[in-house]
Amino acid sequence: MRVPKGFSFAGINAGIKASRRDVALVYSEVPATAAGVVTVNKAQAAPITDARQRLPGTGFRAIFANSGNANALTGPAGMEDVRAIRARLGRALGIDEGAVLTASTGVIGVPLPMPKLLAACDAVAKARSEHIMAAAEAIMTTDTRVKLTSRVLQVGGVPVTIAAMAKGSGMIAPQLATMLAFVVTDASVDPKTLQGMLARATAQSFDNLTVDGDMSTNDAVFCLANGAAGAPPLRDKGELASFEAHLVSVCVELARAIAEDGEGATKLVEVTVTGLEDRAVAEDLARSIAGSSLVKAAIFGADPNWGRVLATVGARAGSRGFAVDPFGATVEIQGVTVYANGGPAPHEPGQLRAKMKEPTVAIQVRLGPADTRAVAWGCDLSYDYVKINADYTSLTSAAPDGTVTKDDRLGNYSPSFKRALLVEALSYISRFKGKRTVIKYGGAAMIKEGLKASFANDVNLLRSAGLLPIVVHGGGPEISRTLEKLGSGKSEFIDGVRVTDAADVKVVEMVLTGKVNTEIVSLLNQLSCHAVGLSGKDAGLLRARKLLAKDGRDLGRVGEITQVNHELVEVLLEKSYLPVISPVGLGEDGEGYNINADTAAAEIAIALQAEKLIYLTDVPGLLDGDDLVSEITVPELEAKLATGAIKGGMAAKIESVLRALRGGVRSVHIVDGRTPHSLVAELFTDRGIGTLIKSE
Repeated sequence: MRVPKGFSFAGINAGIKASRRDVALVYSEVPATAAGVVTVNKAQAAPITDARQRLPGTGFRAIFANSGNANALTGPAGMEDVRAIRARLGRALGIDEGAVLTASTGVIGVPLPMPKLLAACDAVAKARSEHIMAAAEAIMTTDTRVKLTSRVLQVGGVPVTIAAMAKGSGMIAPQLATMLAFVVTDASVDPKTLQGMLARATAQSFDNLTVDGDMSTNDAVFCLANGAAGAPPLRDKGELASFEAHLVSVCVELARAIAEDGEGATKLVEVTVTGLEDRAVAEDLARSIAGSSLVKAAIFGADPNWGRVLATVGARAGSRGFAVDPFGATVEIQGVTVYANGGPAPHEPGQLRAKMKEPTVAIQVRLGPADTRAVAWGCDLSYDYVKINADYTSLTSAAPDGTVTKDDRLGNYSPSFKRALLVEALSYISRFKGKRTVIKYGGAAMIKEGLKASFANDVNLLRSAGLLPIVVHGGGPEISRTLEKLGSGKSEFIDGVRVTDAADVKVVEMVLTGKVNTEIVSLLNQLSCHAVGLSGKDAGLLRARKLLAKDGRDLGRVGEITQVNHELVEVLLEKSYLPVISPVGLGEDGEGYNINADTAAAEIAIALQAEKLIYLTDVPGLLDGDDLVSEITVPELEAKLATGAIKGGMAAKIESVLRALRGGVRSVHIVDGRTPHSLVAELFTDRGIGTLIKSE
């Protein structure tokens, strides 16, 4: 996560919530241009009324945001509270109160706890640093994960950074959706230009987002541009277009993250409508499909009910008078054509249902020959959505001082559900207490900020339950980007292994041990996981020798493990440390060797006689055609491998799986790391997710 120059952040607990962070600060060291897009809801919150009167403009320095309390429909006192916060924060930071924007999110109709928030102004001013994570956490309400992203581009030959955070999970509807998003950049942009770009970026992203069709009172997208990068002001047409494209990319990523994290959601839904001359009509139809309760419920059940999609198109076209013919449509779900040429298209429902169990479900509707394309994002409609929103105010209470508390404890569920859940969870905890589990960490779980946070939280929970996790990480995409940036070109792969020459292996070590490992350790230690970063070269942890390709070709400085110094890991585990291992081997010649992370995880699991080995990947698990294989034995897996049914990268992974099981590891699980909290689901439920491979 790259942070623009000249910005600092803070996130603290001010006491609105019982323990979680609830106040965030975004601060520019120098005056910044500001732009904003806010909700069209007529019942808008006080911070929105204040901001829309002052944006766009120049000389802005800070955004103060609180969660847990919306400061909406609170009467004249709401605006007075906004002005009081601006004044107090201005004094704390030594800036003019007119340089402060405020934002709120949470329960509607409750006065702000002003003594706590005024004290928080002083606290966040002192707590600010370059670390953005705490601020992103502080704006969350029913969100389950942090939403952060960044981009870097060149302006006048100078690197310029755009970074953004967002919150949003429920009350998400088109026309800005329901969320807060704060974008910061060290580019230099005039207010009118910045406002135009932000409005267009919002129209292509947050405006096409829906979770439940309900619009909030507090939606806002604020952008601060402080020019601290030292690049010339954005005026060149090409550079303006490049900046806007990166801004759109940031907003689209956050919009997708919000849809993916929709209240109770299990799947992200992406709806694409093409072929219409009028793009606005296409966008309207895409949003309608993504927002249809019947479509959303079908997706939750992995039911390829294309009839609901076309019924929605027909209903919207009829009610709005659109010149659209649903009979001439072509409909695809997960790339499978289900309707074309005026009637149902033949397909295999079982295979399509398997595809619809993936974390993202894509629906494409073509309605004509034009080149226009509109995309909307939403999520499925699960049982949990009803539970969350049925209990929202009944479980929420506000004290006279404005402090908001939510009692969502297990005790509020039915007695039978509590008994079943507790008995099952405790049985798994007792089964795994004191047992070693090697986790190979890779794929999207290492890249997306929300999935990173989910992974760290899962590992922390596992340790709290008495499990002894050992993390072995990859870093292939980061290595490829770095090598290309340094002029090495695209990497060559043989048998799924990166060919690594003497110069490349130094880059591999720098990326894996110096960057990726350090970031993972820092992420885990934010949750007090007592993580310790290790290179395979440390204390000869991973001894290696040169590895040749299957056909005898030279792979360069690629190694295979000859010995694992398990005593080093044993010592760390005995002292309650969490080892995080970078797969770099130490050769007999004293040089470093690039080790495949899957192979390293398997060898470490064997050396430690781990109870379980888990591979976090970017696929649902092992597939048989389009169907997920939930459970398989070693003999069955060997037979599949021998027939060539398993190919490419998965074949190499399966070879590591078999090596681990033959070496004494009790079971191996291939888990979809794109699904939040997949580690907890895998270990503490009967069938978890992904593919479970047992020795017999």
